[in-house]
This record gives sequence, C-alpha cells and structure tokens, in this order.
Amino acid sequence: MSLQFVGIDPNTGDHESPTVWADLKEKELVLQGWKAGPELEAECAALELPGHAIGIPDTEAVIRIPARMVEMIREACDAVERAARLP
Repeated sequence: MSLQFVGIDPNTGDHESPTVWADLKEKELVLQGWKAGPELEAECAALELPGHAIGIPDTEAVIRIPARMVEMIREACDAVERAARLP
C-alpha cells in the first residue's frame, strides 16, 4: 500500500487520533475515526437507499470524523484524484 499521510485531528490528545491518508496506489481515501455508537450505527444500518442494502456488512464500519478535519479530507480527495489521472 502506498499511503500518503494527510493529517491528524488537531485536537488529538495522547490516545484518540482521527487520521486521514490517501492511498495513491489504490486511489482511495483511508480514514481512521471514532467508532459510531450503537444508536448511530443502527440508524445508518436501517436506511433503505438505492443501491445500498439494509444493514452494514462485516467488511464495513460507520465512523465519525470531526468537521475540523474537512480540509484534510479535501486534500486527500485531491491527492487520490490526481493519482487516478496518472497512467
């Protein structure tokens, strides 16, 4: 995996560290965030959307990312988008 570190939550203490990376090889965002609580996870799992099965597959997770990290996520999106345009 070719991870490019983009940023970490600026309000991080010693133990919690929501983090953003760009995987330039796979052209994907990689996000580490806080686990969703049971109430939010249940709400997400219950949504019936086009192209989206009810429930959360075992290979997926609902996470929370603070709004103060939006700029980092944009930067990671730009990096992945640039990598996707390369031959």
